[in-house]
Amino acid sequence: MQRRPPAINEDDARLFREAVGEVRHIDTQAAPPSAPKPSPQPRMLEADEAAVPGELLGMAFDPATLEVGEELSYLRDGYPPKLLRQLKRGQYSVQDEVDLHQMNAAAAQASIAVFLAEAKRHGLRCVRIIHGKGLRSKAAGPVLKTLTDRLLRRRDDVIAFASARPAQGGTGAVVVLLQG
Repeated sequence: MQRRPPAINEDDARLFREAVGEVRHIDTQAAPPSAPKPSPQPRMLEADEAAVPGELLGMAFDPATLEVGEELSYLRDGYPPKLLRQLKRGQYSVQDEVDLHQMNAAAAQASIAVFLAEAKRHGLRCVRIIHGKGLRSKAAGPVLKTLTDRLLRRRDDVIAFASARPAQGGTGAVVVLLQG
């Protein structure tokens, strides 16, 4: 059962009017309808994409250092191509790395297996494997680079990989994105 507020007597009403003072009535109008909210726009993505051509034109590079045709890249089926583009642009932070220099194929294969198992155990998502460019390899080509490419493509926990950016080893290293 609700309690009713006590009735306001004339003295209380007079005291209230004296305290408040003169009152002016305001005509109430319905508020105008609000404009529809705009659809979300990926502004940062659009700005980043728009900046790329200008950055490429303004980028100073030595044509002799370009390594065309030697890049490694892979994206597991079912994942968006954007993921590989981001990996190639260096938009993932490398959390750990292993260097295979001076190893033979058997030692490198074992090192990659142990390294990736440890990365998975520690919950790492992005790692780098430095395999070298194979400059001292015989006519067969870069042994460790080819081995790394073949091993990574066979692993179920590898989502994508790509040759590292020039500052991170270029075509002598690969950046790997692992399942979380």
